[in-house]
Amino acid sequence: MAEVWTAEQMREAEQSAIKGGRTSGAELMENAGRAVVKAIFATWPALASAPGTAVVLCGPGNNGGDGFVIARLLRDRGWQVDLNLFGDPAKLPPDARMNHALWAETNPVRPWQHPPEQNHDICIDALFGTGLTRPLDDTIRLHPALSASNKPPQPKRVAVDIPSGLCSDSGRDMGALPADLTVTFHRAKLGHYLADGPSHCGKLVIADIGL
Repeated sequence: MAEVWTAEQMREAEQSAIKGGRTSGAELMENAGRAVVKAIFATWPALASAPGTAVVLCGPGNNGGDGFVIARLLRDRGWQVDLNLFGDPAKLPPDARMNHALWAETNPVRPWQHPPEQNHDICIDALFGTGLTRPLDDTIRLHPALSASNKPPQPKRVAVDIPSGLCSDSGRDMGALPADLTVTFHRAKLGHYLADGPSHCGKLVIADIGL
């Protein structure tokens, strides 16, 4: 039977691997971003055949750092990418700040609530990962890329690690952003399977990131 972890177990595994010199935070972040892009194209093969359009919503922590990696990898494949950051880039954790800088060298980081310039094929939720314990407020939920008023067709929604607003330990809905595809790392989390988790996660992919 596959293991299912709490958020704290995942944090401990990451910190143990980093402190033991087996990997680095930057390497885990790069691997996570690559895993998400791989899962997108495996789930929707038609998206791999030609460059598409994406909006990437990055949060103020390492989940947002994963989003910067995803945006860069999609751009390198010829995709048009709009990226919005929720929070102050100067307050990002070190690895996320590094990937923010890599993106910002040649691409705009749009302010939060900046309307998408076009309809998108995919919307990446890289806002909050497994550590979120408070409900999402309307500042986040009413972002133009997430609004139900967007013209069809709606983009495919991809959650990085867990849909933002879903408690990773209980599966409780705290204003969660439903996903069509959720890509989590190393082990599934309790919240993917409990309570509201199954109805919000869509297809669940558990990706190896080198832990």
